[in-house]
Amino acid sequence: MKSLEIVGFKRANLGKKDAKAVRLDSYVPCVLYGGAEQVHFSVPAILFRELLYTPEVHIVDLNIEGTMYRAIVQDSQFHPVNEMLLHVDFLELQEGKEVKMDVPVKYVGVSPGVLAGGKLVSKLRKIKVKATPENLPDYVEVDISELALGKSIKVDRVEAKGYTILSSPQAPIATVAIPRALKGQLAADK
Repeated sequence: MKSLEIVGFKRANLGKKDAKAVRLDSYVPCVLYGGAEQVHFSVPAILFRELLYTPEVHIVDLNIEGTMYRAIVQDSQFHPVNEMLLHVDFLELQEGKEVKMDVPVKYVGVSPGVLAGGKLVSKLRKIKVKATPENLPDYVEVDISELALGKSIKVDRVEAKGYTILSSPQAPIATVAIPRALKGQLAADK
């Protein structure tokens, strides 16, 4: 799994008023938990571009005033109107302890339904998995080489190697939709 380094600075004052002042300086208030103690810190907002605004997942190497932590993003909060990043929660990774994470889906193969004129519709872009930090996958491979017109592939058909899939087994990942023009053509052929 890819890693990304983020440099942060400890926050002495906590609370709504101080968090607002931190945001006015173009910093984002953050919390690291899951370790021995919680660490409250702030990070320049620009450093989150490669971490949050991408479909890929990363392990974060947090450098908080010289102390290094390995973590993953557990949650991020955005302003409802202007989409400004308000707060980020990090979960510290520990050897042998499993973590839950949403991992992107990567399609493998060519669908015969798409070749016949159908449209591949992605229903799930990410799948929730549980694994130890060393077994966390970059993505979950989904083989669509047997996906015909009007058919779906569900979570229970995905092979998990070294991790556990937590998403609902009956949830569809992708479907090959039949376009309206092709429906009329298929009805005329019958």
